[in-house]
Amino acid sequence: MLNLVLVGLWWNRSIEKVNELQWQFVNGYGIRMPLKYTIHGIDVSHHNNRIDWKRVCQMQASGVALQFVFVKATEGATLVDRRFKNNWQEARKAGLKRGAYHFFHPKRDPEKQARNYINNVTLKPGDFVPVLDVERNDRGRVPASKLIADIRVWLELVEDHYGTKPIIYVNRHFYLLYIAGNFDDYPLWIADYSTDHPNEFKADRLYFWQHNEKGSVDGIRGKVDFNVFVCEPDRLKEICL
Repeated sequence: MLNLVLVGLWWNRSIEKVNELQWQFVNGYGIRMPLKYTIHGIDVSHHNNRIDWKRVCQMQASGVALQFVFVKATEGATLVDRRFKNNWQEARKAGLKRGAYHFFHPKRDPEKQARNYINNVTLKPGDFVPVLDVERNDRGRVPASKLIADIRVWLELVEDHYGTKPIIYVNRHFYLLYIAGNFDDYPLWIADYSTDHPNEFKADRLYFWQHNEKGSVDGIRGKVDFNVFVCEPDRLKEICL
């Protein structure tokens, strides 16, 4: 009997924890969304093909409108996303707050990767600070110590250029392997679809949570990554120029 009571208490607390974020299936976006948060956004790259930014900005479902977008800018030492220039300009024209990210290659020179980003991304007041996307290590072929050192090179060069600390985008696995304990003073954007509450993810500087990769948005073909700003709305300025 005692075991049943304990299970019941655990279940009720679990439900309360999930409901705390006011999860609701939003038909327009085709996914469950944590509606406790008020600032929702997406991230895109050339994989999303040509985007109708006016329709993206005008979309609203269950009272939720998209307010920000992170756009892929560069990758490795030389690549520039073929949709970056258009996405970057049109997102701003549509009235969305925007950020630009670099996809980090573990086997490429980190200084050249930083220069690739700097040479192609002009940030304006109100834009998000630079973003480094760390999600690849070629099956662990690059030693952790080297990858961590190279990440630091990129971050410091970009910070010197823009005068602000970049955001680190990372999944839970890579966070535990390379980021935790090494870059705790940097703003964090976590990709984690396995949890219903970001408090399960312990990080002092967590600002964004990518909670779903299968959303739908008017004006964009195919599936879209969905994100929320997990801090109080007035803290958004902390990660903007």
